[in-house]
Amino acid sequence: MKMDNTNSIATQEFQQVHGIISLHRSRALQTVNNENLLTAWEVGAYVSARLKNSAWGSKTVTQLSEYLRTQDPTLRGFSRRTIYKMVAFYEAFSSAQFIEYHDSLKLNKFVPSETTLSKEKIEIVPSTTAQIEVQIVQTLPAQFPSFLELTTLTNHFEILNTCRTIEERIFYVLYAYKERLNLRELRRCLKNQTFASLMGDKHNLSKGLKDIYPQAAPMLKDTIFIDFLGLPQKHSEKRLQNSILDNMKAFVLELGKDFLFYDKEFPLKVGNSTFKVDLLFFHRGLQCLVAIELKTGKFKPDYMGQLEFYLEALDRDVRRSNENPSIGILLCQEADHSVVEYAMSRSLSPTMIAEYKRQLIPKEVLQQSLNEFCSFLTPKNKRL
Repeated sequence: MKMDNTNSIATQEFQQVHGIISLHRSRALQTVNNENLLTAWEVGAYVSARLKNSAWGSKTVTQLSEYLRTQDPTLRGFSRRTIYKMVAFYEAFSSAQFIEYHDSLKLNKFVPSETTLSKEKIEIVPSTTAQIEVQIVQTLPAQFPSFLELTTLTNHFEILNTCRTIEERIFYVLYAYKERLNLRELRRCLKNQTFASLMGDKHNLSKGLKDIYPQAAPMLKDTIFIDFLGLPQKHSEKRLQNSILDNMKAFVLELGKDFLFYDKEFPLKVGNSTFKVDLLFFHRGLQCLVAIELKTGKFKPDYMGQLEFYLEALDRDVRRSNENPSIGILLCQEADHSVVEYAMSRSLSPTMIAEYKRQLIPKEVLQQSLNEFCSFLTPKNKRL
């Protein structure tokens, strides 16, 4: 017994050491990321100013890239193309339109205070001689928005290259931070129009879901893209389920990283009968079980009765005392939006209808407010 206690104490102490290492490693990575962002910001500002006043042309930017490579062969990431990306980065997030959004949405509130560093910058001084004069000065807070620290420079470049509106760019920076997206994951979210899926009108949510989980709308997609499953146009529910199980990592990424897979065909015994939930998940953000029922055809209102029955059984017999009421998602191949709205309007169970698409659809530029998503991500609600 004494040996077991000794091992237990040692394990706890080892965990503390591991925690110290992880904390400082995370801080070091954040510091490197912030410095990369600040470098891109200042280089972009410098080159932008000279391009705008016609002091430089495209040829000069090429010469700059070649000069940097000659001066320091180990220097990476300053090709002509990348320097222009830095210019775009600076100009996009120093524009009057972005500043207006930044101030109205108070975007810096999403940045943990400990990640924001004391920064210095190179002040651009107009030069009348061949010698360029620079001076190190303290950066004013408005010059480099700490909001940009929420994701990596590589992610910023991808967002700028793909999104044409400030609304989309702000959304994807916030979403990349919330979901901790790497470049590959971000590219998929950009392809499958996560912005449209999360920010559209939520007629697919039941009255019960809106009442019990008013914060859930920006967390639950109404369209799920499953192009990675390679399904033919005609397929069975069993094949759909098996394909999802075989590609669970990609499916969870599509749903959102807060979804944790629990079980397939989860049995619910009620009386002398046993019923099975197609897929059962747990949602970390909402702290509840999520039952997903798969339908390969068009949505029918009578499907709701089965789903609501499953939720009742889950809440009575499976849900733990510290968990919130279970949510049901009916994943259909097709749904008439008017039929969905009628079916959802009086449903008191926390349910929703989502459609799955076998292929990605062409991207559309969206113009809509980010207030709903930003409101959800306020410090009192966010789980980032």
